[in-house]
This record gives sequence, C-alpha cells and structure tokens, in this order.
Amino acid sequence: MENEGTGNREQGTVPAALTRASLAYENSGFLNSADGRLIRIVAEYMEPLARFRREQIQDTVVFFGSARFRGREEADHALELLENTGSTQAAPSHEQPASAPAIAAGQATELQLKRAEAAVKMARYYEDARQLAGLLTTWAKRIPSRRHRFVVTSGGGPGIMEAANRGAYEAGGKTIGLNIRLPFEQAPNPYITPSLNFEFHYFFMRKLWFAYLSKALVVFPGGFGTLDEMFEILTLAQTQKLAKKITVVIYGSEYWKKVFNLDALVDTGAISPKDIELFQFADTPEQAYELLRRGLTENYLLAEVAEGKLAESQEMTPGEDLMAGWTVEDFLGPELAKTSK
Repeated sequence: MENEGTGNREQGTVPAALTRASLAYENSGFLNSADGRLIRIVAEYMEPLARFRREQIQDTVVFFGSARFRGREEADHALELLENTGSTQAAPSHEQPASAPAIAAGQATELQLKRAEAAVKMARYYEDARQLAGLLTTWAKRIPSRRHRFVVTSGGGPGIMEAANRGAYEAGGKTIGLNIRLPFEQAPNPYITPSLNFEFHYFFMRKLWFAYLSKALVVFPGGFGTLDEMFEILTLAQTQKLAKKITVVIYGSEYWKKVFNLDALVDTGAISPKDIELFQFADTPEQAYELLRRGLTENYLLAEVAEGKLAESQEMTPGEDLMAGWTVEDFLGPELAKTSK
C-alpha cells in the first residue's frame, strides 16, 4: 500500500471526501485521555461552581460519617452492613450483625455479636444525623437572604450521608450530595436535591468542594473516609489555610474517644493544647444544633448584620437578576487562603 504521507500520486487523482473532524471539546477519546486530564480537572471545578451559582447556594454545613450501615426504619427495616463504603450491595452473611434467634441459639460468631451491638448504636447515629439536619435546615430557612444559607451537604451515599440529606429534605430545604465514582456499584441516596446531585472522578476535587463553601462541619462515627475528611479540615484550620472560621462538631464522644486519643498528642507535643479548641464534642442532636447555631451566628450572621449585608427583608422584584455584577469572589465569600510563595 502506498505511504499516505510520502508516496507518489498520479496527477489528476482526487482523494475520497473527508468527513468533518470532531470539535476538540466533543472528542471523547481526547477528553478521556491523559492529555485531557487538565480539562477534566477544570470541569470538576467550573461545572459545580456554575450549578451552585444557578441554585443560589451561598454556603454549606458538611456532614461526614459512616456509609456502611443502613438506617433502621420505624419498625421492621432490617439493619445490615454494606459491602464497601457507598456500595448498594450487602456484606456477606458472616459479616452481618447477629440476629436475635442466632444469639439465643448460640450460633452467632464473636464478630457477629460485636456487629449486632454496634449496629444498634449506628442506627441511633443515623436517626440523630437525620434530626440534626432537620433542625439546622429549619433554622437556616428562616435567615433572610436571597441565597440559600448553610445548606446541608454530604458525600451523597448511604448511611450517615443519607440521614443528613434526608433530614434536610424532610425539613423542606435544598440539600447537596457530592458523590464519588467508585469501582464497585454505588448510587446517590434519593434525598439529595436533583439539581444538586454531583458525581466526581477526582477525590481531590470533591474534597475542594467540601471545604470551599463550608462554614461548619459535623463528624459522625465513621471509618477511613470520615477520618480522612475530618483531619484534613482540622489540618487546614490548624495551619490557618482557611481564610474563614469554621465550626467543627464531632458527634458521639464515646465512639471517637475510643478511636483516637488527642490528649496523647498534646502530652507528646505533637499538637498544641490550643489545637483541641478547633472542635467541640456533642452527644445529642439538640446539643450539636446549639453549637452549630451559635458558631454560625457569631462567626457570620452577626458580622453580616453589622455590615448591612444581611437585610431584614430580601424580597426580589420581578425579573431581578440575582447574578448581576457577581464575581467568583462575591459568590464564594471567604474561602481557602492563598498559598504563600
């Protein structure tokens, strides 16, 4: 066959007609290649930003917690562990909490007995997260503002994440789910506001959006993912890389004090004693709600009233363009501090 680029061609020969080339931004092969990575990263910044602006989301309160337990419905909804974080598949039977008949018959393994006891506690945390999200949303809806304030946000999956979205949904508020695409089957929970249902490929871009708009963080009992997100936010606050004050509530002191001993870090000089003040423990929805309400009011609402930014009445006139004159900085407000050179 003649070389396409260098071979001799007979005079008068007309090559076959070409089809139109794909536009670069419609070329899926390029967009999904290593060369298109930068575009994908930027897209996971700009597309959520555009949606948050369109949905008039000013700031958020983020809920973290275990995805590995389903909630216990009022009477007969069975508790069962999920196979992986965010998975829709149940774990194998030998990893499930022991049933009452199995315990009575002496057939339950030690692991199943521990899981049965833990499952009851985790079901309580599910209901507590649901109640707390409802209290917070009900309060936030009363704040006079053109944009939605302190919107309950989760990782979008099951377990505590579902409970948080569910509580906000039941209170009649918007609620955000920042899901992540994983190798195993998983799906967003049904309580997320459809227009605020996100799915990310890059973990670091998902983490960015957790931190970018958040004014408070509530950490319920969880595993590796919960620990990762919690300590990342605490590290940003400790190192003053957040150009804002953030209220951090760690829910379930009994659980967390078994998981880590922060006093040991202070005693050994690994952290400063004042670093313990970066967060507060809470053990009831009412206690956590009061900590959040006080922190958000003192850190933001009082200052906004003093500066005239939070008007007593924010009624819109017909046809008014809420986005007119907005910049990214106006929309985001205080955000992650710029890295020093």
